[in-house]
Formats: sequence, structure tokens, C-alpha cells
Amino acid sequence: MSRITSPEDVKKIKRSGQILASVIEKLRTLIAPGIKTRFLDEVAENLIRERGAQPAFKGYRGYPASICVSINDQVVHGIPGERVIEKGDLVSIDIGVVYEGFYTDAAFSVVVGNSNPRALRLVEIARKALFAGISNALPGKRIGDISWSIQKTVEKAGFSVVRDFVGHGVGTALHEEPQIPNFGKRKEGPVIEEGMVLAIEPMVNEKDYKVRVLEDGWTVVTLDGGLSAHFEHTIMVTKDGPEVLTVIKRGDEAR
Repeated sequence: MSRITSPEDVKKIKRSGQILASVIEKLRTLIAPGIKTRFLDEVAENLIRERGAQPAFKGYRGYPASICVSINDQVVHGIPGERVIEKGDLVSIDIGVVYEGFYTDAAFSVVVGNSNPRALRLVEIARKALFAGISNALPGKRIGDISWSIQKTVEKAGFSVVRDFVGHGVGTALHEEPQIPNFGKRKEGPVIEEGMVLAIEPMVNEKDYKVRVLEDGWTVVTLDGGLSAHFEHTIMVTKDGPEVLTVIKRGDEAR
């Protein structure tokens, strides 16, 4: 578990988050009917490298791309390729960046054309759950407080949280302790400390929470074929509260 406290290291991880946020802003403008997921991956990799960083996912445990693009019933780890995005698709993109040894990680979901009310509702709740979790990332609280608030938000809306994949610490490695489940009990788990950097990432299913992995060894889909949405930010725990690193400026957090 990393605790990032030196001013120089704080500066580097904030730069990593800024780079990631800028790539996300560009990708948002490109997601449209007729676009191949491979194109989004190529754009993301080029933008990351132009900014002096590297895509954190590419090559990680053999993953073949710079981003994950998961559509409709795909939960996470969808591999970009020849699939063409269609109107009404629920598209989730997950991206990681490493800049001078410091990692940040973020994800977002959109409904193409805003034409699918059920998918829009799922996306709204997943985003709301992320910020419920972030609001509990305070020194002295416990990881279970984050998990509990995410689960409560999601289940109150009639959806479910994925159990098999979780949020995590991040900083000098892509995945660090502690794990951050999207379900749990208040006042349980590791104590949250100032300087911790956490990737909080609710994965929210339309129906049941159970998932399976496709034969490609990566793509995770819902077991019942229902939709799934995914949001994630990298945050730093400070004495003044959680600071979201993967936005360009304060006020963009809720996008």
C-alpha cells in the first residue's frame, strides 16, 4: 500500500491524473454510432504517449490494448477490436496511465444517442454510487464505509453490484492494497489514512450481480445478459477530504 506524501511525488501523480482526464475528455467526443472500438484505443494510446506518459494497461498481465471498451452486457475488460458502436449501446471505457512511475486509473459509461432509458438510469445510478463512495474516503474512516455506501446506493435503485471485481489502491503500481469491494459493512476493513491513493470503481449490473469471463480470457459479461455500467476515479485522501485526481478541474467530478 502506497501513501504518497512528498510534494514531488504528489505533483507527479497529479500530473498522471491530469493526463488521464484529458484523454477521457477527447474520447467522450468520439463515441458515436459507426465508430470501431479499435479506433478509440488507437486515439487513446497516441494521446497518452504524446503527453509523455504510457498506457498502464497495455501489456499488463498480457492485456493487448491501451484501454478496455465494454459494451452492453460486458462489465469490464472488453478488448477493443472490429466491433462497431451502435445507437443505444451502453459503452464503458476504462483507462490507466503511468507517468514517471505514478499510476492513475479511471472509467466512465455513456449511452450512445441517449436513446435507451433503462441504460441511462443504470448509468446515472453507477455514477451516483461512485460519488457516494468517494464521499466516504476520509481519514479515520474504513474501507467498508466506502463499500457500504456504494452498495446501498445501487441496491436502493433496484440494481446490483458486481462481487468478483473490486476497486483498489493505486500509486506506484496499477493495483495495490487495499482492495475496495463495492459491497460491505460500515466500520469494517482497513483504516483510511491521509496520503492513500484509491481507485474507487463501482460496476453496476441491471439484473443479477453474477458474471462470467469469455473465452478470450479477459472480457467479463453479466451471467444473465443484463446491462452493466462502470465508473471510476482515482482519488487522494487528504486531511481536507478526498481529492479527485482524474478530472481536469474541480467541478468536473460528476461528469
